Amino acid sequence: MRNRVSTSLTAVSLGVLAALALCGATDGYAESSAASAAPPAASFKLASPDFTDGATMPRGEVNDRCGGQNLSPALEWRGPPPGTESFALLMHDPDAPVEGGFWHWIVYDIPADARSLPAGAGDVRSKLMPAGAIQGRSDFGTAGYGGPCPPPGPPHRYFFRLYALAVARINLPADATGAAIASYVEASALGRAQLLARYGR
Repeated sequence: MRNRVSTSLTAVSLGVLAALALCGATDGYAESSAASAAPPAASFKLASPDFTDGATMPRGEVNDRCGGQNLSPALEWRGPPPGTESFALLMHDPDAPVEGGFWHWIVYDIPADARSLPAGAGDVRSKLMPAGAIQGRSDFGTAGYGGPCPPPGPPHRYFFRLYALAVARINLPADATGAAIASYVEASALGRAQLLARYGR
């Protein structure tokens, strides 16, 4: 009985969080929340053959509005927590001059057996995503990857965060905001792996 009550409370909590997100209550999604809510897992690692953690974003991955090719980087990961049913990938710029930062790339329902994304998978026309994975709407207003293109000034930070989720699918509308998806993901996360890139002009 205790397990049944606990499961029911968890389901209710997830439903409340999702409802708040869809109503816009989490549109001011804070960087501190993104960084701390989902627990890091020691064995869960995210890397890219295109750049090292903390390095400058390669020119090819920069948005074409800023002279790049808008090519999403190749990513690979290992060591997800036990019980992982799917993954979600969120790329966020907390230094953007807008409230809540800027969401550059949102991918969810990545199958649990996936361990990489090839370069260019962020182009929805490429068909390079694992079967079943969904690319959400970025703050550019379109689905798929939107590379860095910050205003002139100090370099911005671009966090790639891969979440291991306890659910196989995220049931949110196709036009859900990055903040809404992030809130839902945080509620279902078993662990988080992170990679940081920087870019300025």
